[in-house]
Amino acid sequence: MDRSQLLKRLDKAWEDFKESYAGLSNAELMEPGVAGNWSVRDLIAHVTWWEEEALKHLPLILGGGKPPRYSVTYGGIDAFNAQMTEQKKNLSLTEVLQQQADTHRRLIEYIQSVPEEQFTQETRFRRRIRLDTYGHYPKHAKAIRKWREQRAAG
Repeated sequence: MDRSQLLKRLDKAWEDFKESYAGLSNAELMEPGVAGNWSVRDLIAHVTWWEEEALKHLPLILGGGKPPRYSVTYGGIDAFNAQMTEQKKNLSLTEVLQQQADTHRRLIEYIQSVPEEQFTQETRFRRRIRLDTYGHYPKHAKAIRKWREQRAAG
């Protein structure tokens, strides 16, 4: 895989994620119960904060450092997600969508600036991109689609 292949894979997963909630009204985007108590808006915020984590930790990895372990720093991934949910809960839908667009744009710009050799082999850097982006988006796109099907059937 090279940078361009990675960016294509990331873009395809990103577009698929956005397509999963395309056409929903603002009220539907805010409706809880899509994934646990989370709404589509909450899932968008969730995906965004993981992209923010990538932006925070990828430069550290690139410089040879190791990001802190979530189990040590936060008590695990679930505890981190709960903390971030609390931190983002009062953002409006407009704010969440603006953060999503800004963060994703910054992530793509960052990936485009990284030396090509980070993409040609399986590195910690590339693994982190996969976990926080194109390996992450499909899980939530699937949950949104399932929720939409259940709503349509019910």
